[in-house]
Amino acid sequence: MTHTRYAFVKAGWHAAIVDRALEGFLQIIPAEQVDVFDVPGAFEMPLMARDLAASGRYAAVACAAFVVDGGIYRHDFVAQAVVSGLMQAGLETGVPVLSVSLTPHQYQETAHHDAIYRAHFVQKGREAAEAALKITAARQALPA
Repeated sequence: MTHTRYAFVKAGWHAAIVDRALEGFLQIIPAEQVDVFDVPGAFEMPLMARDLAASGRYAAVACAAFVVDGGIYRHDFVAQAVVSGLMQAGLETGVPVLSVSLTPHQYQETAHHDAIYRAHFVQKGREAAEAALKITAARQALPA
């Protein structure tokens, strides 16, 4: 069965930036084919991605988050756990799970940095959509 629906999961932290990834994704894949899900933060994405992938409804699941170093904890640990969890969700379910998770070391909440990352997330959203289409096509072309 060929799926034509895609799931897009977005983390709520820094939503004004993260939501731009969805904009880019929808520039490639029509909105009518995309179901959007919100989670509180990046750490919650792997569980949601696994559940969506396991549902059998989606050709691929894309997940977007912005994990910054807030000075309280090392964002590297969170970022690594998230990306590993997303990869594991894809491997467990056999459904591609794509990451649009950016983890800058030098982010500051300024108009300049916000503009840079908003634009970057649009581009990364487009790239995730292109990757979703390509991996779906490549897997469908595998011999039975």
